[in-house]
Amino acid sequence: MTEITGSTTAPSAPEDAPAAAAAPGSASVPEWEQRFRASRVSLPDWAEDAPDRALFVSNATGTYELYAWDRATGEQRRVTDRPNGTTDGALTPDGESIWWFDDTDGDEFGVWMRRPFHGGEAGSGDEPAVPGLAPSYPAGLAIGRDGTAVVGRSTDEEGTTVHVVRPGAAPVEIYRHRESAGVGDLSHDGTLIVLEHTEHGDAMHSALRVVRSDGTTVAELDDTEGGTKELGLSVLGFAPVAGDTRLLVGHQRRGRWEPMIWDPTTGEETDLALGLPGDVSAEWYPDASALLVVHGFEARSDLWRYEPGAGAPVRVETPPGSVSGATARPDGTVEYLWSSAAQPPVIRSTSGAVVLDPPGPKAPGSVPVEDVWVDGPGGRVHALVQRPAAPAEGPFPTVFEIHGGPTWHDSDAFASGPAAWVDHGYAVVRVNYRGSTGYGRAWTDALKHRVGLIELEDIAAVREWAVKSGLADPEKTVLAGGSWGGYLTLLGLGTQPDDWALGLAAVPVADYVTAYHDEMEDLKAMDRTLLGGTPEEVPERFAASSPLTYVDEVRAPVYISAGVNDPRCPIRQVENYVDRLKDRNAVHEVYRYDAGHGSLVVEERIKQVRLELDFALRHLGQTTAEAQGEARDGGGDGGRGKDPEEATPTA
Repeated sequence: MTEITGSTTAPSAPEDAPAAAAAPGSASVPEWEQRFRASRVSLPDWAEDAPDRALFVSNATGTYELYAWDRATGEQRRVTDRPNGTTDGALTPDGESIWWFDDTDGDEFGVWMRRPFHGGEAGSGDEPAVPGLAPSYPAGLAIGRDGTAVVGRSTDEEGTTVHVVRPGAAPVEIYRHRESAGVGDLSHDGTLIVLEHTEHGDAMHSALRVVRSDGTTVAELDDTEGGTKELGLSVLGFAPVAGDTRLLVGHQRRGRWEPMIWDPTTGEETDLALGLPGDVSAEWYPDASALLVVHGFEARSDLWRYEPGAGAPVRVETPPGSVSGATARPDGTVEYLWSSAAQPPVIRSTSGAVVLDPPGPKAPGSVPVEDVWVDGPGGRVHALVQRPAAPAEGPFPTVFEIHGGPTWHDSDAFASGPAAWVDHGYAVVRVNYRGSTGYGRAWTDALKHRVGLIELEDIAAVREWAVKSGLADPEKTVLAGGSWGGYLTLLGLGTQPDDWALGLAAVPVADYVTAYHDEMEDLKAMDRTLLGGTPEEVPERFAASSPLTYVDEVRAPVYISAGVNDPRCPIRQVENYVDRLKDRNAVHEVYRYDAGHGSLVVEERIKQVRLELDFALRHLGQTTAEAQGEARDGGGDGGRGKDPEEATPTA
């Protein structure tokens, strides 16, 4: 086996890889690396009372950091500059200040910092936003117009606490509970605070409580009926105009996510039956006259405008694919972040303009996805398939790239990791197994108690289809994924050892019992919900769902990567699993890097993909696409690392 360690701040590259300084569009840089290095930007968030002041995330320097953008002048300025990157930030309503979360090397445990919008260089002028609060995991933030902030915190010792912080005054605690909770929003006038909580003990289905700034309760909305009914609620936001106390709420009363309007001061509920299939979310237009509806259905999404009481929603035209975020501007236009599997992301406006065009060469495109529906033991399973351009006919070596979450889903959206495998001659299959969102509440909630095993039943059904259809070479099927996908990879290698030729597990749950005891408190609550109790209360369920239980059955070579500061899939439980592999002399390699649950450093991400590609090459052999590439390049390897001591897998 090989033990590898690495640093996200100064990653090394294989000797035969392109230099990091090479231009992203250079012919010496493979297309798969160009996709990672191409500058990306998030959908800009704008200050409610100063809409020309915006905040976005970009990787323009090679590390994902926060940037301020003055839309009136066009000036853009980097706000944060940390070795391991920064993505969590917020603008005050007046646009005068930026709050950003400062943790240690990706461990997600830290404090909120503040700096002026028109501050100096990144890293200068920052000060603690709330000096009286100790470090914690974040549990929501809302900032009011008078400078008041509502700060949610989570720690292993205290559970969740919520504090009201007024300018010049010490923080005042208004909420505390052992179960997970968080700050949802603050009303326009700052008098009402809405909290999402799981005091009933079901971490998958939140209830809502609206309180005043002193913590006294105004109203409750709870669809769980004390935990006996599995219906959740989510906060979508208070109406953004003065004197309007209406709250936009997401609910599951018809078996899927939909919006409704609730006025906590009167108790009035307004049902919004939009007639759209799939899951539906929404946000207010700035004048609260209408809702911007985001509709997700069968791995794709689109936008609609809806005026309550005015009839059917009206489509906001977007190309086929996925909308990853959208916002309505004060002038009535809508800005949205769009991509498809074949086309890189772009921030568009309904005015026809590209809103924010990052500098430098653009990311090369990839191949489109095909939709596949497979009959599984729990119903029809939706999978997205990408085939390499050459050769035209299968069977192909095939990577089953399993998404994290588990309450998430793969969509027809641009993803550099799968595109890299396609470039190298692999087919890629992504499975929206039971537990995935976007297919109704029953599908999402189905994985309880038989956690992991249910998802793998769906993945096995899709694998069987892939082999029988001629897509996948049964001797070269790879199980891969990060986070929950990494967990399912290790669990699948042990419970389905005849199905998989290789495993690539990034930041996985490997030893479920140890993971439970070491992980952040909110995830403990989620695991108690999924498995029906603690490891001491339901030991048989934790054992049945733990990859460590089946480690002696693993026969395929397995690659594991882990962040040493990861609070979600902590390193100790990964080491326990690796030790068992060592005891068996099982074929495995391990990469440890100095970050948390994944890396925000572009070169680190490239290293990890390069290492996965190299591991597959060494254990599965060369694909046709790779052989053709060597012929074109005169025997080179197209930038893939050959030495496992200097390369890595995905996070």
